[in-house]
Amino acid sequence: MNKNSKIYIAGHKGMVGSAIHRKLIKEGYSNIIVRTSSELDLRNQQAVAGFFASEKPEYVFLAAAKVGGIVANNTYRADFLYENLQIQNNVIHSSYINNVTKLLFLGSSCIYPKLAPQPLKEEYLLTGLLEETNEPYAIAKIAGIKMCDAYRAQYGCNYISVMPTNLYGYNDNYHPQNSHVLPALIRRFHEAKEQNAPTVTIWGTGMPKREFLFADDMAEACYYLMQNYDEEGLINIGTGKDLSIKDLALLIKDIIGYKGEIEFDATKPDGTPRKLMDVSKLHSKGWKHTIELREGIKLAYDDFLKKQIAV
Repeated sequence: MNKNSKIYIAGHKGMVGSAIHRKLIKEGYSNIIVRTSSELDLRNQQAVAGFFASEKPEYVFLAAAKVGGIVANNTYRADFLYENLQIQNNVIHSSYINNVTKLLFLGSSCIYPKLAPQPLKEEYLLTGLLEETNEPYAIAKIAGIKMCDAYRAQYGCNYISVMPTNLYGYNDNYHPQNSHVLPALIRRFHEAKEQNAPTVTIWGTGMPKREFLFADDMAEACYYLMQNYDEEGLINIGTGKDLSIKDLALLIKDIIGYKGEIEFDATKPDGTPRKLMDVSKLHSKGWKHTIELREGIKLAYDDFLKKQIAV
């Protein structure tokens, strides 16, 4: 990408998209195209086709998606499948029609089988059954990977797919029902501290292990791979380190300064037992994360406090 290359970020208001936007501006890119969802509905095939035909972007970061935590994924199963397929199909196909030089598609670590060996290697895709609660979202993302590969195979398109681990950071979603585990815990411990609540209850046993990557590190990786990676298939983006939900809760409790007790509701689902990315492929390409978990959670919590989220 040249500094004056025309770059479209789909989903620039989201956590990852906004981080990519900040990174490109920081690096001196000046010809960045963005549209809010009210300006351009990516689910609308005709609207997307018209946008690409008139704007003719050279590079595309496809960071737009309908996303949510375990509750949202399981509740809005049809929406997660249908809307994500619409967004991907429209953006990827319009990129091909309008000769986009390169496209980067963001997937999700939930594409891997529920009981896949750990850590998760790229070749484990489609080797087993998915986690039931987020299967529709995972299937949509798998379709996106395969679509990028199909357009590469049939038309020679340079479309790459990256699979981030669990992300958190600036502009995260702190909705009490629809957020992911880390931002949900930040909000819950903050509110418990404010209200002097004696306990905080967390879904599940606390035993599942998860890996977390700060969104600005994710943006750094996407920027790096857009310029240094041109392969079919997918590449994992993560830290290669995980911890239990219980240890995560204790860490967030400590950072926020909550003095009460933590209780685990074992009647609620745990989700996948473990999700740790094998990032050896990414490291071999020359990129490694820089923001560690404690530092990242402090940055995210400061951002939460500034915005005083009211949902």
